[in-house]
Amino acid sequence: MQVKTTLRIGAADAHYGGGLVDGAYLLKVFGDLATEICIRHDGDEGLFRAYTSVEFLAPLRAGDFVEVTAELVSAGRTSRRLRFAAVKLIAARPDLGPSAADVLMQPVQVATADGVVVVPLACQRLGGIS
Repeated sequence: MQVKTTLRIGAADAHYGGGLVDGAYLLKVFGDLATEICIRHDGDEGLFRAYTSVEFLAPLRAGDFVEVTAELVSAGRTSRRLRFAAVKLIAARPDLGPSAADVLMQPVQVATADGVVVVPLACQRLGGIS
């Protein structure tokens, strides 16, 4: 099972100079997609247990568009292993003007992560079907 969303990074999301967005922004989006997978798979939001790896590979800035994907890699009795990826599709170009942007011919991998979510047995309602 896979879910994805495309988001525009707003000015309010920038945390550092130059409109740079902190990595915690993507971790929040990864968490939201993990919740969606658990609801679709189990009928319950589950609880995020741990990220087993996180890599930030390229910067995100206000005005960029990013596609974020989460994939259910495996499902145990209560644990769900997930893989996440974030890819920049459109890059803001403030150097050309306040509303300028470029569609990237080659999307840029921004971040990847692996994580584990737990859905207690008592909370599972759908029997692992989506």
